[in-house]
Formats: sequence, structure tokens, C-alpha cells
Amino acid sequence: MAGIGFELKKLFKRTGVLASLRAFGYATVITTGPMLLGIVLLLGLMLICVLGRVSTSDRELLVCMITYVLLASVTVTSFLSMVVTRFTADMLFEERNDCVLPSFWGSSLLMLAAGGVLWGVFLVFSGATFVQGVLLFVLFQELVLVWNAMSYLTAIKDYRNMFRSFFVAIGLALALGFVLVWLGGPPIESLLLAVSVGYGVKAAWDVVLLYRHFPRSNAPAFAFLEWMDKFPALAWIGFFTNIGLFSHLVIMWASEVGVRVKGLFFGAPYHDIPALIAFLTILITTVNFVVSVEVNFYPKYRNYNSLYSDKGTGRDILQAEKEMLAVLKSELFYTSLKQLLFSALAISLGGYLLDLVPLGFNEVMKGYFRTLCVGYGLYAIGNMLMLILLYFIDYKGALRAAAAFAAGSVGFSVISLFFPSVYYGFGFLLAALLFLVLALIRLNYYIKRLPYYILCVQPLVEETAHGPGKRAGGWLEQHFGEERNE
Repeated sequence: MAGIGFELKKLFKRTGVLASLRAFGYATVITTGPMLLGIVLLLGLMLICVLGRVSTSDRELLVCMITYVLLASVTVTSFLSMVVTRFTADMLFEERNDCVLPSFWGSSLLMLAAGGVLWGVFLVFSGATFVQGVLLFVLFQELVLVWNAMSYLTAIKDYRNMFRSFFVAIGLALALGFVLVWLGGPPIESLLLAVSVGYGVKAAWDVVLLYRHFPRSNAPAFAFLEWMDKFPALAWIGFFTNIGLFSHLVIMWASEVGVRVKGLFFGAPYHDIPALIAFLTILITTVNFVVSVEVNFYPKYRNYNSLYSDKGTGRDILQAEKEMLAVLKSELFYTSLKQLLFSALAISLGGYLLDLVPLGFNEVMKGYFRTLCVGYGLYAIGNMLMLILLYFIDYKGALRAAAAFAAGSVGFSVISLFFPSVYYGFGFLLAALLFLVLALIRLNYYIKRLPYYILCVQPLVEETAHGPGKRAGGWLEQHFGEERNE
């Protein structure tokens, strides 16, 4: 990610309003990726439904279906996303670029197969029609490819094409959806088809970019599974963070504001729509972390660590540590302050702006929006602190914070069901606050003992992992690698 920050910083240094807008757009698309695409598409489709006078029942079913497929796909990919990111970074550092592309297809195959089976079983019993089920299955597979591709695309820094694919996907999906609804096509099937076409174009575009920047080779496609043995905490960190971030949405479907739309499709429109819009408020921290915190912190971090291997004196190491931590504290403080100010601005002006959008916002929905703006703001700061823990290779500390976030999001959200519905968003807010506090405490504890963790905790020699991941990778390569090479 540091390389991404350096490249984006160059764009932000260019003068002019258009240059700044372009740089901010690049940073937003690159750092938020498919989730932002999904939210924008969902909001756009709702506007199309309003303009096309689609019935409320069809509109709610469409929102449920797209929400389900988004959450299902991101949950499936969350378990491997950090692992393949670490694998890709290691391969690029070792100048083994030929291993990157095979690992993309190997990881994609695993997620498409395992996730496809589970999603297919759900669709059979979901109550969706055959055509709806086929479209949802195709959309799920496309989303898995797009989510996984983003873990690899961040390494190539081809921002212009990544930016273009994002807007082409949005424009094509919304334009096609509007035309199909205007022509009188069945609204649900028409809009699902439009979204599938949009994500299909983005998935194909992303794969072309990967082939353009990484060489084809016969390197093992499942070698990345060994990294599951080396860094098992990364898999669980990604999974727990995802659970903490989205489980409260699922729990609200069983609340007073939840409704059974059709079959196994449940939703809580009064809660889900404000949550999706409130989620957009974390963009300020997500972008600022990449273009400011990492860029200013990373050189100090690299210099500090290099002194241990480049025969730096004790005085040099202490001075470098002091400078590094001063920059880190300053960047974390100002980024957190920006997020809190932006959340306060969203809370203050959100009610007026939401009235301008024909989404049917009422006072209850505005209340959820304000509560969730605070919750997502706290989450964004906590997530930033957790990423710094990963920078320092404190995987145990990051895992504990992520696990507490997941448990808190589930637990507090369930507890909130026993209170009046106006308090529903507070379950996630408390979980995000817990996440932030634990990550802050752990980071403060860790940086006070940096020399100890660098000199006494890290292994003195490289450890070779011989766990289930390596065995599974070998078995898969034996059974599928030969066919791929042929």
C-alpha cells in the first residue's frame, strides 16, 4: 500500500482544481473499489425504480437481492483477501512477478467453487425465480472476481484504467437498466441483468489489466495457500473485520423494522438505506490514510527498520524511532480529526440533503443515518489503527481487535433488539467504539516496546510452514496444475 500512496501523492501535488478532483477520484476508487461501486449502483437503481414507477414490493425485493449478493461475495473473499495481498507483496519484493497471475486464478477458483456451491444452495431455496436465480448466480461469480482482482490491481498503479473501468461499469449498468425499465421489461430481471452486465464489464477489464502487467507462467497457482500457514491471523483478521462491518445489517432484518420480502429474502429498508449512505462517510479516512499517513510515515518507518540491519548506532536508532513515532502520532491525530469533522458535517447537513433525494427518507431513517455516521466514523479510525498494527507486524494485536469488533457488532446489535427501534444503530456504534479503543490501547502498548518486539520476538531464521495450507496447495496443484499446464 505504501507504493500506492507514493503514486497518488504525485497526483495530489499537481496544481489546479481539475487535477485535485482527478487525484481524489483516483484515490477514492482505488481504496474503496467494488463496495463503493455496489453502493452507487444500488442507489442509482433505486432512483430508476422511482422514476420508472416500479412497485414498492419489486423495489424492496431488488434491494434485498443485490444487498444479499454483495454481502455474500465480500464475505467469501474476505477470508483470503489479506493473505493474497501479503503473498503478492512478497512475490513482488522477491521479483518473482511470474507467480502473481497464477495465484490470482488459483485463489479465484477456490472462492468461485466454494462460494458458488453455498450461494447456489441458498438460491435454490430462496424463493427466487429461475431467471432471477441465474442472474444472481452470475452476478455473485462476477463480484468474487472483481473483489479478488482488487487485491492484485493495487500493485500495478494503472489508475487511469482502473478509474475508467469503475465509471464505465456504473454508466453502462444504469443506462441499460433505465432503458430496459423504460421499454417495459420486468423490473427485477431487467435491473439484475443491467447490474450483471456492468460488473461483467468491470471483471473483464480488471482481468485484462492483470494480464497486461503480469507475465503469464506455469508457476504454481495454489502456492499462496502456504501463506495461510505462515500468516493465519491475516485470514481471520479479514473475515472478522467483514463480520463486524456488516453483521449488524443482517441482524436488523430480524428486528421490528425488518420485513420478509419474499422467501428467504429479508430486509430492513428503514435501516439498510441510511446505513449504505452513512458508509460513504468513511471515504475521508480511507483516502487520507493512503495519501497522507502512509506517504509521510513510511519513509520514517523504513529508515528506522533499516538501521537495525545497516549497523546503525544506538543513538541513531533512538533518534529514528523518535522521529517515526512523532510523524505517526501527528498523522493519526489529524486524520482522526478530519474524520470526526466530516462525520459531524454529514450529521448536520445530512437531513437537508437527504430530503432532496427521492428515496423516501423519514425522521426515523434520518436518526439511523446520524447514529451510523458516528459508528462508521469510529470504525474508520479503528480500522486505520489496526492497519498500523499490521504495518508493525503485530498480527496478534490486530486479530484481537478485529475479533472483538466482530463479537461486539453481533452481540451489541442483538442486545439492541430488546430496546425501542430508535436505538438500533447504537449496537454497531458501540462495537466500533470498542474496536477503536482496543486498537488504540494495543498500538500504544506496542510502540512503547518497539525494540523488544523487533529484536526479541521476531524469528532469527526463516520459518518454513508445513501446515494444512501447504498440503492443500500441493494436492490442488497435483490435481489441477497438470491440466492447467497442458
